Amino acid sequence: MLLIYSSYINTRLSYIVATLLGESVSITTDKDVFKQHHGERINYSDESITENECRIQPFGLLNETGIDEQQISCRWWKDKKIFFETHGDIPFDIFSASFYLITRYEEYLPYAPDEYGRYEHTNSLAYKEGFLDSPLVNQWVAELGNLLTEKFPSFQLRVTNFRLIPTYDIDIAYSYLYHPLYRNVFGFYRDLLLGKFEAVSERAGVYSGSKKDPFDVYDWLDELHKKYQLEPIYFFLMAEKRKGKDKNIAPGARAMRNLIKRHHGKYAVGIHPSLQTKNDTEIIKKELGFLLKAGAGKVTRSRQHYIRIRFPDTYRSLVDAGITDEYSMGYSDSNGFRASYVLPFSWYDLCSETHTSLVIHPFCFMDATASFQQRVSAEQAWEELTEYYEKVRSVGGELISIYHNHFLTEQDEWIEWRNRYALFLANHFNNQMASASI
Repeated sequence: MLLIYSSYINTRLSYIVATLLGESVSITTDKDVFKQHHGERINYSDESITENECRIQPFGLLNETGIDEQQISCRWWKDKKIFFETHGDIPFDIFSASFYLITRYEEYLPYAPDEYGRYEHTNSLAYKEGFLDSPLVNQWVAELGNLLTEKFPSFQLRVTNFRLIPTYDIDIAYSYLYHPLYRNVFGFYRDLLLGKFEAVSERAGVYSGSKKDPFDVYDWLDELHKKYQLEPIYFFLMAEKRKGKDKNIAPGARAMRNLIKRHHGKYAVGIHPSLQTKNDTEIIKKELGFLLKAGAGKVTRSRQHYIRIRFPDTYRSLVDAGITDEYSMGYSDSNGFRASYVLPFSWYDLCSETHTSLVIHPFCFMDATASFQQRVSAEQAWEELTEYYEKVRSVGGELISIYHNHFLTEQDEWIEWRNRYALFLANHFNNQMASASI
């Protein structure tokens, strides 16, 4: 068993040790207990205690309270960026640096929000120092594990298995069907006046019953999930009123209820809190209520529409609404690793210094971000997702991707995105399925 000595034990230290190394690791403030321990040992203090120990010198962040601007300077170590440099068997305080990144410490400090009140990726240390595209904390932990194994040959780092979790945001369940009549009439004449005759033909075909609604890709997705034995999560936008970016069909519509009930019977379902919620717990509860009425049962998963997060308000309102698992940890304006970590972790509320029960599931890739923000092609997005696959797999993490049903249609604009998504799964999971059957 791994034992850590520290001159103090507090919530910050206990939290980050459990997050990085697992709940079975013990921490002691008794030097004699540390000296007499026969297993693996980490000395997290300013002075050496025994000859046979792994020593990490504290930087000081974990022994602080409150939130203050940190002076950070990065350098390279083993081809990885590090900061909070100290002297020890590794040249930085891995616990403090990991705490800073995972808790999103910098996002509690003052910043200029974008038009939706969000923290932009360009403000982050990861972007400025060029490691936004790497699961840096997981890589640090792997290096720490190597060091411990050198000192204690019987040591085994906690094993985590790679997993792909495909997720889908259903912002607009259908393109034409089940929307208000005025919207379709207006859309028909608008396309006609603009000379968009393919759209006019498509809309007419859907309403005549000769064509399937283009956003109805659910059967196709079912086939992919069945073929590769995947366990997706669907997040449904359930705004009571159609307003601004909240454009889904009415949550009480029979078609919406049927769609939700159908997916709840096969997969995990979550709420996609609308922009109108504005971190209001009561509105979130109302939207959750629409899912419940649709037959989804008690829903405890969520992902914010437009990835709108503001610490600590957003997470606090979700906890109060009964959410236990949250999937918004990523940027809307750039793909990458917002928390520099690719395993689920509990949210630490820095304002109250509380280790909460809300579990955060980071994502690293979203189709809309690749297309609208990074302005890359479907092929370039596929290459980026493939790179993330390799990086996450190398550290035994969870690769969570976000696609929207309207990005996976057979329309000319999106057919290549659909094909590339299918190709990604075929390239990486055909062999996996074959080996599993041997």
